[in-house]
Order: sequence, then structure tokens, then C-alpha cells
Amino acid sequence: MRRLWYHREPGAVQAQKKPRPTLRSLLSIIGPGFITGAADDDPSGIATYSQTGAQFGFGQLWTAAYQVPLLLAVQECCGRIGAVTGKGLAGVIKEHYSRNVLLGVVLLVLAANIINIGADIGAVAAAARLVYPAPFWLFAVLTVAIVISLEIWVSYPAYANILKWLALTLLAYPATALLVSNDWAAILRATIVPHIEFSFAFLFIITGVFGTSISPYMFFWQASEEVEEEEAIAAREGKSGPPQLPPHFVRNMRIDTTVGMFSSQIVQWFIIVTTGTVLYAHGVKNINTAADAAAALEPLVHSFPNAGQLARDIFAFGVVGLGLLAIPILAGSAAYAMAEALDWNEGLSRKFGEARGFYGVILVATFVGLALNFVGIDPIKALVYTAVFNGISAVPLLYVIARINGRADILGAYRGGPLSRFFVWLAFGVMAIAGAALIYTTVHGG
Repeated sequence: MRRLWYHREPGAVQAQKKPRPTLRSLLSIIGPGFITGAADDDPSGIATYSQTGAQFGFGQLWTAAYQVPLLLAVQECCGRIGAVTGKGLAGVIKEHYSRNVLLGVVLLVLAANIINIGADIGAVAAAARLVYPAPFWLFAVLTVAIVISLEIWVSYPAYANILKWLALTLLAYPATALLVSNDWAAILRATIVPHIEFSFAFLFIITGVFGTSISPYMFFWQASEEVEEEEAIAAREGKSGPPQLPPHFVRNMRIDTTVGMFSSQIVQWFIIVTTGTVLYAHGVKNINTAADAAAALEPLVHSFPNAGQLARDIFAFGVVGLGLLAIPILAGSAAYAMAEALDWNEGLSRKFGEARGFYGVILVATFVGLALNFVGIDPIKALVYTAVFNGISAVPLLYVIARINGRADILGAYRGGPLSRFFVWLAFGVMAIAGAALIYTTVHGG
């Protein structure tokens, strides 16, 4: 039976009978939203959450819970924009806003992503050296070679499946948190009751927590990947021309995004619990090296011989896996933004010869990120500073996204509802306040 398709005319909605969900159908829904959520816990996220737990114990544990509606609203909004318009965020901004707005948005994404790529490459190399003491530069170059090979020469469906499985490396943190003895009443209280300190150290880390959770690259990646999903469906259905909105696509996107964002925040919560219990409680207040961060996982394997090395191996596997997941997404989202702004062919489903400009941006962004690792910046500290930069650069991008979310002339019947608009604007406000407070305490020496 031939499938019915939505047309992209504002207000055009067709009533459809909802299919009965099955486990197989739910698993088939998992895609860009889950991958984006997994990439949210990239090496920068792991380092920032680990530093948060080590430095403040459970003091910022509440952020994992309170970020859920903000993160979910923003990512659902971005996915819906891509699905309904058939364009990535940069393409929508180009069509409906001034050239200056487009230029500012694209430059912000490029800068934030390249810095993040560099930090993640350094983290992967530093983590790999915990397992085998080869030169740092060798692991950094090897990381770039693997990432570029995956992103350019592996087909999109196969690539997406690789990314889904790499996300499982994060399970070491929940396992560790559940094995060690914890004051769960205190943890529950810290999760529900916000704790805020008006100091530079506290505001610096909390800006990084928001920045590594609600990151610019995630906005652009998910919007563009929803378009790729539509194109993949169209190809399977034998459709030609611009992708159209399949039945139940937005509903499925929301399920996918919900699973991805909840998974992301659960992992954040467990990382803070684990490091708060294992590191902070034992006087380790600062994480300066990959080995320091890996020590949080030692209780997971304390009964095994060479527990310290085994913990470092598990940590290294997680960081390497998540780095290989996140770096292509960072480079890819920058490429989507640039290609849409300049009307280039785009998409990971295209071959290199069909989208040379798109893949060229991926190559340049990745190699510039690699070069940043040879200017004397400490890899672990770079991860936290990257998260803080993301937290500040996300603010103007969220403003534009919130404006698009409320425009019926762009999204038609899929314009954000009252709750969506409220939480997207709230995300903008919270991150703007956090960034402004950090800048204020920096200037006034708070």
C-alpha cells in the first residue's frame, strides 16, 4: 500500500490513524534524537560533569533534572524545524532573516564547533594513552584519520548504527554509582533542591554544565539529520524531488528526541553522583589529568587485580567511543551550517564527489581542531573551557531558535505550542543569566 505524505504548506495537516506501537517499531524510531543525546555526553561533557562532581560534590546535581525540559524543548524544536521545512537551521535563517543574522549564526557555530573538536581530539588522545603509552600526537592523528574515514566513506544508515552502539560506553557510570555506598537521601535532596553559589568557580562550572548540555552543534545537527531521515524514507519509497513530511514523522521524532535527551541527562546525573561520591568525598577536588577522572570508576572494579589500570581502561574506552561519536557530529553540524548558508550540496547521505564543499568544511574543521592540540593547551582543562564557551555562544542562537519556534509563517500548524515556546524561551533566559553572572563575577572579581 502506498504511503500518504504531508505537503510543506503552512497549516496543512492530514488526519492519520496512529499505528499500534511495538518494540520493533519503537527501536526503529531511534535515530537522530538519540544520537544527539548520546553525543551530548561527549568528552567535554564527561570532563565538565566530572569536574562538577569533584569540585562541588552533589552541589550541582540538580542541573541534570532541571535541564531536562529545557534540553528536550530546544532539541524537539530544532528537530521539528528541520522536519517541517525540509531545511537545516541555517537554511531557514537564510530564508527568513537578514544576511547579518545568518553570518553571525554560522560564525558562532563554526567557532564553537572547531574549539570543541580540538578539545575532544585531545581528550581521546589523552584517554588512549592511559591504555597504551604511545605519543600523544600519534593518537591525535589516528583519531582524526578514523573520524574522517567514518564520516566520508561510510554510508549514512551504517554510520548512524555505529553511533547508536557507541553510546553504550556510558553505562560504566551508572554501574559504578549503584555499586558504591551512597547517601541516597542526600542525593535525592540535591537533585530536587537547587544549590547556587555566587562565586566565579561555581558560576564558571555551571555555565559549562549548561553549555555542554545545551550546545550549539546539537541544534544544527538534529535539524539537518531530520531532513536526512526524510530523504532516506523518500529513497526507500521511490520518491523524487524535495523531501516531504511522512506520516507520523513528527510524533516519531518527538519520541526519539525524548529518549535521547532523557538518556543524556540520566548519564550526566550518574557522572556527578559517581565523581561526587568517589572523588569529592575523598578530598579530590580538581581533575587535572585523564587519570584523575578515570579514578572515579575504580570502585566498579576494585575487587579485580590491577583495579586502577582496569578503571583507566574502562574510562579510556568510554572517552574514545564518545569522542568518535561526537567529533563527526561537531564537524558535520558545522558543515551543514556552512553549506546551507552558501547553497552547497550537503548531507552525509551524499558521496564526496556530490558534496565537495560540505565535506571540505568537515575536513578543514577537523584538521584545525587537530592543530589546536599543538599550541600547549592542556587537554582536560580545554574540555571544560570549551563547555563554558558553548554556554555563552548558545545564547544568541537560542534567541533565533525561539523566534522561529513561534512563527506560523514558517512552521504553519507545527508552530511551537505554549509549553514549547515557554521552555525554549526559558532555556534562552537561564543560559543568558548564567553567562551574564559569570561575566559579572569575572569583571568584579567575585
